[in-house]
Amino acid sequence: MASINLIESFQEFKDAENIDRPTMMKVLEDVFKTLLRKKYGSDDNFDVIVNTEKGDLEIMRRRTIVEDGQVEDPLAQIAYSDAVRIEPDYEVGEELYEDVDIHDFGRRAILAAKQTLASRISDLKKNVLVKKYEDRVGEIISAEVYQVWKKEVLLLDEEGNELVLPKSEQIPQDFFKKGENIRAVIRKVELKNNNPVIILSRTSPLFLEKLLEIEVPEIFDGLIVVKKIVREPGERAKVAVESYDDRIDPVGACVGMKGSRIHGIVRELKNENIDVINFTNNINLLIQRSLTPAKITSMDIDHDTKHAEVYLKPDQVSLAIGKRGVNIKLACELTGYEIDVYRDTEGEADEFDIDLEEFSDEIEGWVIESFKRIGCDTARSVLDLTVEELERRTDLEKETIEEVRRVLNEEFERE
Repeated sequence: MASINLIESFQEFKDAENIDRPTMMKVLEDVFKTLLRKKYGSDDNFDVIVNTEKGDLEIMRRRTIVEDGQVEDPLAQIAYSDAVRIEPDYEVGEELYEDVDIHDFGRRAILAAKQTLASRISDLKKNVLVKKYEDRVGEIISAEVYQVWKKEVLLLDEEGNELVLPKSEQIPQDFFKKGENIRAVIRKVELKNNNPVIILSRTSPLFLEKLLEIEVPEIFDGLIVVKKIVREPGERAKVAVESYDDRIDPVGACVGMKGSRIHGIVRELKNENIDVINFTNNINLLIQRSLTPAKITSMDIDHDTKHAEVYLKPDQVSLAIGKRGVNIKLACELTGYEIDVYRDTEGEADEFDIDLEEFSDEIEGWVIESFKRIGCDTARSVLDLTVEELERRTDLEKETIEEVRRVLNEEFERE
């Protein structure tokens, strides 16, 4: 039997466990039928027989025996005198089968076929990998850290496939060592230079949602629905939840007894503060809840422009704004409203004060806006805070803050 051993090529197929046998057979047939077409001009009268267990392949040629001198198509017919030289028992009208010695194709053609086969196998592996992970986008995966670079971390899944966790998708406090297992959500699958790249994320709101699904059975069972999640990775997150069962307290279920359920997630997210709030269609109440832990005194809402002015006691303003403005930023994202925070001075002893806008001729507008964003819209509200506190909360230069305080103090001295 004329055959060619392709054990190495078959081994590549075996390594790609997800490639099914029919696909494998089809690829092998295609490769060798291409070889036949190049040599004979057609592959119509050839059968490619593959033995995947032994790792070999043979090609059978099929021709009809005709009377001498009546051969019209040499590819499909053979003269009787030529047939009986191969096997004396043949008769006119029978089918003659014979092995094709693949080595007759020539060393170069065989090498080209092997290279084509290897290329097709590689493409199949890529397609299988892409399909596998495209179907799993949004799932949490645990993978082993293989290499840590400045801009990304390379991980390996249980099958040895490479996954990428870019720096932009890492929590700022994340620190990884080679060999450790980490959890992340599958964010997307990309093709770079025709190679599949599986991108993971630990900063996506979806990562937090899936962690909650794991820790809170009521979410997994659909009794509690996560309406929206907003995050400042490593700093703070706000989760709006709703229950379809009046007997279930969605916030209590998510937090767990003495915080038992939420604590594991907080540790996973590097001590990210997680505020779980009850979702409501009442926008006033939703804004109030979204600014937790601050307590609101009153608010004015313009639903047309989606703008809300919130008034709080002076000691609640910094809580509403949060460190580096994170709390109010997340509240805006959660509610979809632009929220401005103001100090509620009603009930306080009347004290002479001046709106910051009155100093627009001496203080630049963008500086005034920086103060207003943290709830300091009057001169005294700025002076009531230390330079260090203002520097931390506004991100303004120390020199700029000191100059503003000097201008404000001079005004009060004149008064």
